[in-house]
Amino acid sequence: MEGLRRLEYRGYDSAGVALVNGGVRRVRKLGKVAELQSALDADPCAGNAGVAHTRWATHGAPDEANAHPHISGRIVIVHNGIIENYEALKKTQTERGFDFTSETDTEVIAHQIMWHLSRGGDLLRAVSLALKDLKGTYALGVIDVEQPGHIVLVRNGSPLVIGAGADGGHYAASDVHALLQVTTDFIVLENGDIARIGRDGVRIFNGELEDGELRPVERAPVATPLSPHAIELGEFDHFMQKEIHDQPCAVTDTLEGRLLDDTVPDGILGPGAAALLDAVKAVQIVACGTSYHAGLVARHWFEEFAGVPCRVEIASEFRYRRQVILPGTLFVAISQSGETADTLAALALAKKCDYLPSVAICNVPESSLVRESDRVLMTHAGPEIGVASTKAFTTQLVTLLLLAMLLGKRAGMEPAVRAGLVAQLRNLPSRLEQALALEPRIRELAQQYADKNHVLFLGRGRHYPVAMEGALKMKEISYIHAEAYAAGELKHGPLALVDRGMPVVSVAPNDHLLAKLKSNLQEVRARGGVLHVFADSGAGFRSEGDSVVVIELNAPENAVAPIVFTLPLQILAYHTALLKGTDIDQPRNLAKSVTVE
Repeated sequence: MEGLRRLEYRGYDSAGVALVNGGVRRVRKLGKVAELQSALDADPCAGNAGVAHTRWATHGAPDEANAHPHISGRIVIVHNGIIENYEALKKTQTERGFDFTSETDTEVIAHQIMWHLSRGGDLLRAVSLALKDLKGTYALGVIDVEQPGHIVLVRNGSPLVIGAGADGGHYAASDVHALLQVTTDFIVLENGDIARIGRDGVRIFNGELEDGELRPVERAPVATPLSPHAIELGEFDHFMQKEIHDQPCAVTDTLEGRLLDDTVPDGILGPGAAALLDAVKAVQIVACGTSYHAGLVARHWFEEFAGVPCRVEIASEFRYRRQVILPGTLFVAISQSGETADTLAALALAKKCDYLPSVAICNVPESSLVRESDRVLMTHAGPEIGVASTKAFTTQLVTLLLLAMLLGKRAGMEPAVRAGLVAQLRNLPSRLEQALALEPRIRELAQQYADKNHVLFLGRGRHYPVAMEGALKMKEISYIHAEAYAAGELKHGPLALVDRGMPVVSVAPNDHLLAKLKSNLQEVRARGGVLHVFADSGAGFRSEGDSVVVIELNAPENAVAPIVFTLPLQILAYHTALLKGTDIDQPRNLAKSVTVE
C-alpha cells in the first residue's frame, strides 16, 4: 500500500490489490488509494505474494469492474500499457468460452496466459507463449494462484524495475519511487525481458524461446541516489507548491559542474562530444506537452547563438509524417520522465533515419529514454511529484541553453557573449528567488480568477512559448479554459473574445519587441479587456486600477529571461487552483508519466 501511495503522483482513477495465501483475495476501489486502504482496514488480508495497481483509464470507464488486478482462473495480473489487438483476441477467447467481467484490454492478457497454462507447462512458459499473441506496449506482473512462490514480470515499452529489499523480499514496480522504502538497489528491465522473482532470488530471460527454453540474461543492478524522504512535502501544502519553490536549488544542481570559468565544457556530453558537436548543422527537437514548450524556447537560442536551423515538433505528430532531414541534423528528445511513449517512439524512428547521434534531455537516469539515446544531458531537477510540471520545465530550459552554447562556440560566438551567458546562468538562481518573492502579490491577483471560465495568455518571440506554458499550467490544475497566442496574432481573431469577463495575461520583457507588444496590449484595452501584465521593471508599464494590473520582476532582456518569467505564471496557476478547490497535485484525467500513445 505504501508503494501505491508513492505512485499516486502519476495520476489514476482507481486502485486495487490482490494477495495470494492458499487462495486469492482481491480488493478494488474507484477513486483514491485512501479508499482502498479504508476497505483493507475494515477487512484485513495477508499473503506472501501479491500485485497492486493504480489505473489510469484507457479501455473502459473508470469503475471498480475495470480496476486492476484482473483474474482469469488461476491467473492474477496487473498491466500498464495498451494491447492494440485486444478486440481480435477477445473474439477468439469468447469463442473458447472465456467470460469477460470488464471492458479492459488487460483482461485478454490474463485469459491468454490462462489458455496457454491450461495446455501444460509452468507460468513462465505460459507467459512467454502468450506474449507472442500480443501487439502493443505493456509492463506485466503475473501470479499463478497454484504456484504462489513467485511472480512473473514482463517489460515491453512500459517501464518496470526490480528491487531487492533488505528484508529478503523481492519487489517490482513501474517506478523506483514506489520501492524506496524497502531498497535503493534496482534492476532496470529492458524491452523484451521476462523475469521471475521469488524468495529464492531473481532470474531474467530475454523472452525468446530457444529449443523450447528461455535464455537467461544478466541485468546489472544500479543504486539510485534518491532517498525515501525525497518525495516528502515538508512545509508545503502541495507538491506543486514545493516544486515551484525548489527551482532555485534545482537550477543550481543542473548547472553544477557544467560551467567552467566563462564557458561550457564539451565534456558535459560525454567522451568524444567535440566531434559530434563539430558535425552539427541543424537541430531537430521532439517532445510533448511542457517539454515541447521548452523546445520552442530553445529554438530561439539555437538559431540566435549557434546559427543553426532548429525544428521543434510534437512527438505524436513527428511519428506519422515523412521526414525531410537536413544533413548533419542533431536529434534531441526531451522528456521529464523518460518514459513518454510518443517521444520514445519518435526516438526509435529517428534511429532508422539519417540523423546524427541522438541526445536525450531527461530527469530520470533509470528511464528508457536515457538508456536508448546515444548521449544524455540530465536535468538533475530531483523528483517531481506534481502532475503539472514546474521545475522539470525550468531545468530543461537551462540544459537546452547549455547545449545551444556548446554549438555557439562552433559558430564563432564572441567570447564576451559567451562570458555574458555564463554570468547570466550563474546569477539565475538568485533571480528565481526574487521571482518567488512575488508570491503574496500573485496570490492576491489570483482572486480575480476564481470565478472565471476563460483566460488568454500573450507573449512575443521567445516568450510566446512561456505564455503557452502559462496557459497549460492554468488549464491543467484550475480547469479554466486558457489559450496562448503570439500577441501579434490578436487582430487575426482572438480579439473577438475580449471582454471584461476574460482576463488577458501578458509576459512583457524589456526587449526589442516591447513597443510592438505595447501596441498589441492597447488593442485589448481599447475593447474593454482586463490586462494582467508580468513585466520587467524597466519595461515602463503602470497599473491602472482593476483594468490594468502590473507585477514587476527583475527580468531584463537576456537569454535567461524566459526562465525567470515562467515562475510567476506557475504561481498564478497554483493559487487560482487553490481558490477553486481542485486536486492540484493530481488533476483529473491526467497522468504524470504518459506511457501510452
